[in-house]
Amino acid sequence: MRVAYVCADPGVPAFGTKGASVHIQEMARAWRAKGAQVRLYLVRVGDHVPADLADVPVTHIPVAKAAEGGTAARERAQREAAARLAEAVLDDGADIVHERYSLFSRALATVTERSRAVGLLEVNAPLIEEQATHRELVDAAGARAALTVQATAADRVLAVSEPVAAWVRERVPGARVVVTPNGVDPQRIGAVRHDANDTPTVVFVGTLKPWHGVEHLLEAAAMARRPWQVRIVGDGPQASALRARADELGLDVDFRGAVTPDEIPAQLQGAHVAVAPYPDGQDQYFSPLKVLEYSAAALPVVASDVGQLGELVRDGVTGLLVPPSDPEALAAAVDGLVSVPDRAERMGRAGRCRVLSRHTWGHVLDRAVEGLDLVGEPVA
Repeated sequence: MRVAYVCADPGVPAFGTKGASVHIQEMARAWRAKGAQVRLYLVRVGDHVPADLADVPVTHIPVAKAAEGGTAARERAQREAAARLAEAVLDDGADIVHERYSLFSRALATVTERSRAVGLLEVNAPLIEEQATHRELVDAAGARAALTVQATAADRVLAVSEPVAAWVRERVPGARVVVTPNGVDPQRIGAVRHDANDTPTVVFVGTLKPWHGVEHLLEAAAMARRPWQVRIVGDGPQASALRARADELGLDVDFRGAVTPDEIPAQLQGAHVAVAPYPDGQDQYFSPLKVLEYSAAALPVVASDVGQLGELVRDGVTGLLVPPSDPEALAAAVDGLVSVPDRAERMGRAGRCRVLSRHTWGHVLDRAVEGLDLVGEPVA
């Protein structure tokens, strides 16, 4: 079974440090675990190739740099690169084309129209609105048309959450959509160890951007009534402001910077509690990898009760849910866990058991292809 995994999004390097990069790598591993021959077709590769994926063949067609024309020219270049990726897939041959949705690509539709390949379109965010809101989108009509063509052609559209599924269905009513939340590799991320005599460490992992609410974690740490320290693993546009805020609050925060996915297990070691302090007022369409990684590490999770988090964190069993943008509640929840280590450890163990039983990447791929006849051979 030959799987062509396509990513024509220039903002997503397959071998980078983003959560999106982790997703691509884990889907490649999941397909290989099923015995598939995987080849990646990318506009951006990245420099952090994991050892176990070093032998995966890659076709790299970068988005051409336009000398002039600004955003409109770059959008045309993205469309052209995606078209070239499709031709490369057709030249190589594939039984399955599994594409990560991007704004202007029609690669999946091209391949499935001209071959017998099964098409899986993975949609992780409402990119059209994201692009228009946070960056710049010139050819909005072209982006909407590409989504319609791709979602219509796909044998299955894999939406990462119910809000994303609704977004696709609203724009492409005939699309065959299933919800497949993110997963985790519990072999890569094992249970952490920590010294019970150390000051408890509360860890956050993620890009430092406004929609992660890290500023609320700092405010909570300043309100804590029990001694605990903060470790932040990640980097981003808010890094300088967060460092300055930590200084203003008199906090000694352990800022670790950006790390590769392979380094995440080591960065979680020694932690006692993990947090996902998403703020209120954001579009909650995401499926947070970090929360599943925390649970795989057997860490109790304190998370805002927004979006998919109510499904991923069982309140009182694998962690605690708190209102978003409420540092006082966040501080109280963390205080409560570090005050009763046995309870925190029970929650951590329950979280790891839960991801082992239902949230591995193998489970994600099983849900994605359930019932599909792939090249005439049902996937086990």
